[in-house]
Amino acid sequence: MVPLWTAGPWTLLAALGLLSCCCFKWSEASRTSGTNSGRSEQQEEPSSLERVKRGWVWNQFFVVEEYTGTEPLYVGKIHTDSDEGEGNIKYTISGEGAGSIFIIDELTGDIHATERLDREEKAFYTLRAQARDRLTNAPLEPESEFVIKVQDINDSEPQFLEGPYIGSVAELSPTETSVMKVTASDADDPTYGSSARVVYSVLDGEKFFTVDRHTGIIMTAVADLDRETQDRYELVVKATDMAGQMGGLSGSTTVTIVITDVNDNPPRFPQKMYQFSVSEGAAVGTPVGRVIATDADMGENTDMSYLIIDEGDLFKVTTDVETQEAVVSIKKPLDFESKRIHSVIVEAVNKHVDSRFVDLGSFRDQTIVKVTVSDVDEPPIFLPAEGAVMEVQEDAKVGSLVGIVTARDPDVINKPVSRFSIDPTTDHDMIFHIDAESGAITLGKILDRETAGWHNITVKAVEADNHTMASFSAISIRILDVNDNPPELATPYEAAICEDAKPGQLIHTISVVDRDEPQAGHRFFFTLPSEAASSRHFTLWDVKDNTAGIRTQKSSFNRHEQNVYFLPILVVDSGPPSLSSTGTLTIHVCGCDTDAEGAIQTCNATAYVMSAALSPGALIALLVCMLILIVLVLLILTLKRHRKGQRMAEDEEDMRDNVIKYNDEGGGEQDTQAYDMSALRNLYDFPEAKSCDSGPDIRSLPQWIQANRVGGGVDGAMAAATDFSLFKGYIRKKVEQADADLSVPPYDSFQTYAFEGTSSPALSLSSIHTLSTTSELDFSYLSDWGPRFRQLAGYYAPGKTEEEAS
Repeated sequence: MVPLWTAGPWTLLAALGLLSCCCFKWSEASRTSGTNSGRSEQQEEPSSLERVKRGWVWNQFFVVEEYTGTEPLYVGKIHTDSDEGEGNIKYTISGEGAGSIFIIDELTGDIHATERLDREEKAFYTLRAQARDRLTNAPLEPESEFVIKVQDINDSEPQFLEGPYIGSVAELSPTETSVMKVTASDADDPTYGSSARVVYSVLDGEKFFTVDRHTGIIMTAVADLDRETQDRYELVVKATDMAGQMGGLSGSTTVTIVITDVNDNPPRFPQKMYQFSVSEGAAVGTPVGRVIATDADMGENTDMSYLIIDEGDLFKVTTDVETQEAVVSIKKPLDFESKRIHSVIVEAVNKHVDSRFVDLGSFRDQTIVKVTVSDVDEPPIFLPAEGAVMEVQEDAKVGSLVGIVTARDPDVINKPVSRFSIDPTTDHDMIFHIDAESGAITLGKILDRETAGWHNITVKAVEADNHTMASFSAISIRILDVNDNPPELATPYEAAICEDAKPGQLIHTISVVDRDEPQAGHRFFFTLPSEAASSRHFTLWDVKDNTAGIRTQKSSFNRHEQNVYFLPILVVDSGPPSLSSTGTLTIHVCGCDTDAEGAIQTCNATAYVMSAALSPGALIALLVCMLILIVLVLLILTLKRHRKGQRMAEDEEDMRDNVIKYNDEGGGEQDTQAYDMSALRNLYDFPEAKSCDSGPDIRSLPQWIQANRVGGGVDGAMAAATDFSLFKGYIRKKVEQADADLSVPPYDSFQTYAFEGTSSPALSLSSIHTLSTTSELDFSYLSDWGPRFRQLAGYYAPGKTEEEAS
């Protein structure tokens, strides 16, 4: 059966006409029945409120999309039951596409589509129909709305809008493992027919992948996808509408599927054996060679570590992080004479093993690295290699054997070394000699253990055939001690005792030193020689710890008879052989204070003890301190004298200033700059009202008044009163003038008291010079001029010197 839209436009028009006729017959029937019923109601119940049944009759209109004919496409017909076919009714439409896309015949009500419609652009159109009287244009029916629906046809193919698609799946994944999902969309109407029902299929790559027909999920079709064989696949997926039926439209897309890596391949060495050579003189850590194991995987699945299975004590292997190579290097020195070929087994192991693929086999591989050691000429080797320790008695004679050093040539077994020698920088004094052939070390000089207990020398050995091949060994020679030094008192001991010392009193403890070091330790014996004169006054007490105490034997001593005792002490060591020496203990007899528990007060040996106790360095320091003190004292005296001269110069300068100020006789009553009258005012400031019996207080009078009163009696007192009356009268007169004259200065001004007095016995003061040691003038007479010159007389009168004043 051929669909209508493929059978041609005439067949489609015939079908639409048939549909329109059916609609028209149905409309007529409905209109007739509606009209009859309406008329019967009008006859039965005539009234002004009569309900009129609607006269519009039509169904929903349909129009097929994508019409390609040349004539307008008939859509349908609108009709009212009031139309009796007389042509007095006009039909009109309005709304979406009215007049442009859709036109109507005003007489018949037939609607045609004039343009090609696309449902994917617009699925339906809403219009309004109106029937009017052709003459009056009055509406015969209310305006009614109708819909013209665009009928869908399968004109849109499925499209993959999200492409291109790229997915991934791990290699060796099981079948039906979901990879990704693809989706195609169809623009046709999904609610009408099967135009939008899409199904999926794989066009290219269906051997390895499948796609779900309805969901579009791509899955693996096999379980042996190997990334190492093929790491990506290109699929073509097709989507077909009409549910895959014949005549449906289809679209396709390309899907790229990347196969991701898993650790399914063990490391593999390209060779099962590698060969390298290295010199036996190569230093520890020298690389021997590099080997590498390959892994077909990628990323971290290729990370591997290397191990040494055999010969791990002489060689070690490390991994180069950049190249993933195994670097075989020397761990310990190699010896050609001991072993010339080493077989090192190196194993490569994957770091990240996936437990899912353990059953595939061991993820490790081994290879053999053969290292050939080449011979080199090596220097001699000392036995023992770390050096030897030899011992010799310090009293050994010159030429005595100390020890023998041995060395061999490592290149030839049991071949002796031709020449030995001692490094002269380690034996400057040439104390030892060595035989160049045998290596025997002998003494060249007498030894002294007390000077040097150990000697460290370096012995050099060279090969017989190649003198450039030399090696060195440190030899330590220990000097064994013999008893060749007698014991001695530790210091020149001195002691002091009181005259009233009691018998058995311990006065001193002595100790002994010995430069020898016997293996059994020191043991000393102390005795007092019986022939010594002082031995009868003192006894010796052996403490048993290599010290001895000295005790008094007599009851009292007299320092005036003998103030010093020299006590010889014999010290003997334990040997062998036993050696002895005699030391002297100096004992001073001193006077002691009996009230202060025997404290020593005077002792003839005091000065001696002090001098003996002071070393030359201490004496020099004492002299330097005394010299510094003397310099400080001289410096202080010089500064004091300098300050004294400076003060005298300042005083002379001040006196010159005072003389210049008063170097005139005054300018009369108006002269206020000659000298300060305040001093005169203070001189006469004393109480006037006193008792007649007691008289004025002599301490409040000036010095010259006191002198006159003491020496002159009543006459002197009267003369002083006369002098005061003169000043009082003058001052009273000046006060009255100042009170009456408003232009004069205030009452307390100094010029009010600028009174020189009556006649003055003094001559001109212009000849007065400054007081100095060179002046020949005598100014002692200034003190007789009265109180007005008292201050001046104090400057020029002979006074006490500065030293006396201080």
